[in-house]
Amino acid sequence: MKVDRIIKNAKIFTADKDNPLATALAVKEGKFVYVGDEAGLSEYEGEVTDLGGKFIMPGILDTHVHVTMPVGFEYADMGMRLECNGKQEALDIMSDYIKKNPGEERYRFVLEKRFLHGDDIVKEDLDAICPDAEILIQEAEGHSIWVNSRILAKHGITDDTPDPVPGLTYYVRKDGHVTGNMIEASTEVPIILDSMMKLTDGQVDASLNRWIEFSVNAGVSCVFDAGLPGDPVFHEKIYKRLCELDEQGKLPVYIDGSYVAMSARDAEKALKELKRFRSEYNTEHVKVHTMKIMMDGTQRIHTAAMVTPYVDVNTLGSTAFSAEELADLLKQLNEAGLDLHCHTVGERASRVVLDGVELAKKELGDGFHVRVTCAHLEIQDDADLDRFAKLGVIANFTPWWHAGDTKESSSWLGAERAAKQFRCKTIWDSGALVTWSSDNIVFGDLVPWSPYLGMEIGMTRIATEKTRLPEWAKSKAVLPPAEERMNIEEMLLGYTINGAKQLGIEDKKGSITAGKDADYLVFDNDLLTAEHEGFSQNMPKEVYFAGKKVN
Repeated sequence: MKVDRIIKNAKIFTADKDNPLATALAVKEGKFVYVGDEAGLSEYEGEVTDLGGKFIMPGILDTHVHVTMPVGFEYADMGMRLECNGKQEALDIMSDYIKKNPGEERYRFVLEKRFLHGDDIVKEDLDAICPDAEILIQEAEGHSIWVNSRILAKHGITDDTPDPVPGLTYYVRKDGHVTGNMIEASTEVPIILDSMMKLTDGQVDASLNRWIEFSVNAGVSCVFDAGLPGDPVFHEKIYKRLCELDEQGKLPVYIDGSYVAMSARDAEKALKELKRFRSEYNTEHVKVHTMKIMMDGTQRIHTAAMVTPYVDVNTLGSTAFSAEELADLLKQLNEAGLDLHCHTVGERASRVVLDGVELAKKELGDGFHVRVTCAHLEIQDDADLDRFAKLGVIANFTPWWHAGDTKESSSWLGAERAAKQFRCKTIWDSGALVTWSSDNIVFGDLVPWSPYLGMEIGMTRIATEKTRLPEWAKSKAVLPPAEERMNIEEMLLGYTINGAKQLGIEDKKGSITAGKDADYLVFDNDLLTAEHEGFSQNMPKEVYFAGKKVN
């Protein structure tokens, strides 16, 4: 058989359990047609490349990212980062900046809530330092904001405005009055991105192309876009542009998209919109077949849903759906041939998803076909660890988060629970399908998007001097439990064939197997034997998507 390319004398990690390692492959018309040893090449004719023992792996699948949100955040410009000692110093710094930079329509700042030492900022504080313009402060974790009265009035937010999801997504109130502090996406995102519909195609393309270039050079051939909570109009604007770029031959990365449902009460509308998205945004490299749910929030602002109360505030957080509501949604998704992906940081958030799947499966039996994924999984109750495998629920972790110390989280979880976070190895060993991701909401510094950073910290649970991260992100000790560290084969599988299974595209991507798309990466360094510390410094020498060199 005449083929386009033959590779021999390589060390090939195939991610194919039936043929895990090979030394040779052949590519024709963008597909692998042969994978095996060099003896089998006798049947093929074509250009031959001797790789001299270099390492090859499949193209990488990053199965929880945000593609549309960072475009808006890039042009929204989150502004000056405030590092202060208490509320008054934060107000003084902002006041001084505003005085030195008069005439801006909106002043933007970023502030970590911990710098307020338990105090809070209210709209009256911001009105006093900025009476004639808008002021917006983004909490550094990205899940809450503070605004002044001008922004509240602009968006029609009053004391009578209902909370989207009480206890999860809400307007902070004092004595019945909104304070200007808003918690979680459907309250904050429409405000942060309220001027982004004005972006031109050129501006959108410039932002997307920086991310596309990074992804191509890193060998990320496919991503799952986890959507844009709270702003479906801007989300659709970017999907439309992605499809246009694909039709122009300018989108080499496969994007598996989603539509976000924020609560049970908007599930019907979200399902209708998801079906429309599936039909309208459907090109070679853009597909949409998944509903995304923000099932809970984050630990730091106590919106992650817990089984056991937070030790500092004695609350549990809330979930966007009950198990019964989720089961009903799953039955509708199943009928429509759609999938489900859930943000689940807290132990009760994933439990509700597991309970909902169990209820739906009891009713549908073998007719249940929804691929259900729980993402983040920062903390799990012991009773739920083996349920992912039993129920066929996919566990998606963001491994570059699996470093640091437990001092801060101990303040809200207690020392015992804080020392039992990110138990990915336990869930992997139970037989569940585990996948990896780089979850980020900005394109500013693309280093955290690197799958090799995820692989390093997934294996070490520490960020050392060798880790490709800024100095402030380094850690001093292995994050417990140390036994949750993964090995390199598990990291590679989670970023390849497991990711393809999560997205339902394992018939064409995720492994170097005859008949699949010829997405593969060539490294000078053998990843299977590379030192774990500093693994994040790795990058492929050559990247091929559908058999064509793209880097």
